[in-house]
Amino acid sequence: MPESSPLLFLLHVAGAAALLIWAVRLVRTGVERGWSVPLRRLLRRGAENRLLAALTGTGAAIVLQSSTAVAILMANFVAAGTLAGIAGLAILLGADLGSAIVAQILLARADWLVPVLLVAGVGLFLKSNTRDYRMAGRVLIGLALVFVSLAMIRTATEPLRDSAGLVAAMKYLGGDPVTAFVIGAVFAWAVHSSVAAVLLFVTLAAQGVLPVTAGIAMVLGANLGGAVIAFVLTLGSDIAARRVVVANLALRGGGAALALLGLSVFAPPLDLLGGTPARQVINLHLAFNLVLALLALPVIGPVLKLVSRWVTPPAEVANLSRISALDPAALDHPDRALACAAREVLQMGEGVEAMLRSVIGLYEDWNDTTAAAIRAKETELDKMHIATKLYLAKLQRNSNDEDVARRGLELADMAVNLESAGNAIADTMLGLARRLDQSGATFSDTGQREIRDFHDRVLSNAQSGLNVLMTLNPDAARALVEEKDHVRDIEQRLQRSHLDRLKQGLTESIETSNIHQETLRALKQVNSAFTMIAYPILSETGDLLSSRLSREKS
Repeated sequence: MPESSPLLFLLHVAGAAALLIWAVRLVRTGVERGWSVPLRRLLRRGAENRLLAALTGTGAAIVLQSSTAVAILMANFVAAGTLAGIAGLAILLGADLGSAIVAQILLARADWLVPVLLVAGVGLFLKSNTRDYRMAGRVLIGLALVFVSLAMIRTATEPLRDSAGLVAAMKYLGGDPVTAFVIGAVFAWAVHSSVAAVLLFVTLAAQGVLPVTAGIAMVLGANLGGAVIAFVLTLGSDIAARRVVVANLALRGGGAALALLGLSVFAPPLDLLGGTPARQVINLHLAFNLVLALLALPVIGPVLKLVSRWVTPPAEVANLSRISALDPAALDHPDRALACAAREVLQMGEGVEAMLRSVIGLYEDWNDTTAAAIRAKETELDKMHIATKLYLAKLQRNSNDEDVARRGLELADMAVNLESAGNAIADTMLGLARRLDQSGATFSDTGQREIRDFHDRVLSNAQSGLNVLMTLNPDAARALVEEKDHVRDIEQRLQRSHLDRLKQGLTESIETSNIHQETLRALKQVNSAFTMIAYPILSETGDLLSSRLSREKS
């Protein structure tokens, strides 16, 4: 088959694009696993004013290499009431700019950098005993693979600049910016990464395969596609979080469409953006997001109010009560019965996570409706816990298989731990928040920040625990158990910090001393409950010793 064969071209470009998408994801997941808690803390603390919030979003998107990941974190904070909608939208506008900066950085051609990144990344990942260093190695490997994938695209497209058929197809896109815009949006949404889409389009423009006009239209379309990704992923979120995401979709997607219209109608000279096609395309991407952020930041308040008229709470519909996953008909089939029990335990975990996410806002602003919802969820969890234990007991009576008995005992232990975590939230934390409200006292600024940061870490670990329960991934399980020791050390350090403030005679610390300390203990208990999900997995892989986590990597 000749080198200019369209089939061979598609195969090479598809392989390079797949590697690019995977590499960008590798970097993002490495950052999320290694430094998700500091990033969450950065986003929450950066919400003091609009400009700072936007800069915080920019920094987070550069680190995560994804504005979508920032949008998911932001939605969680807004849903929990710990971040105002205006600050959340400012963070998203900054994150969009950050993703454009990431594309600029990753397009730098430095052939010597690839082996350096690979050697350093593989060395850190294989030789380090701590998770942070292993995740740093993962990030470096991902960055190296980004550069490798872009080089593969350049190599694959090099012979095709003289292909008459391809030139004709791309020339058509150059004369039909609307079609190019739609293709760019659909592709970015399909690969769930506007960064990867922009890198691919710019690289094709650099090789002369894609005309500048088509490249610009597709990059603008990728901005719309990137905003749609966050919109789809947050459809089930709280109404306040959805309003922020929809506002960003209207600003970014609508702005991209208006920019395309303006470029088509006025046809301004593109030489000001750079001397090469690739530089013109990538610089327009950066300029668009920068101008959008500068123009939108002063008016995000009115924009959110307008969006609030569109995005309204869903009308009341017939109540579809939750149906238990514990199917009695499956008891004669142990594998199916265990799967049913695992689904029920997962639903218990999701309920505890929802309670944990909501309770922290009551420490600052008591709300009877939210408190009642937490108590109702805890009552539901108690019923699920009892039903799960009885179901597993019936299964063990029907089966003499030791593996079934062992797995059933593991699931029963998880149910017990999650029910205990629910009690810690509904009884202990809810009661403490009520006492704080009734007394009229408030935490000191330092104490409040410590509680918030510790809650963020525990919530992140709870989400990781649910992921481990679904995927049974040993690496993720090991990271979760490692985090348990870290949380214990942090809780002890925060207790000492609180005692130091008492010694200094700070009025706020004295008035809220018991509430502060008991909240930390309750959060640590919740964290332990989710961590226990990982223990059966690590026992099977040999990573868990009788008393502590094995130091050897799996």
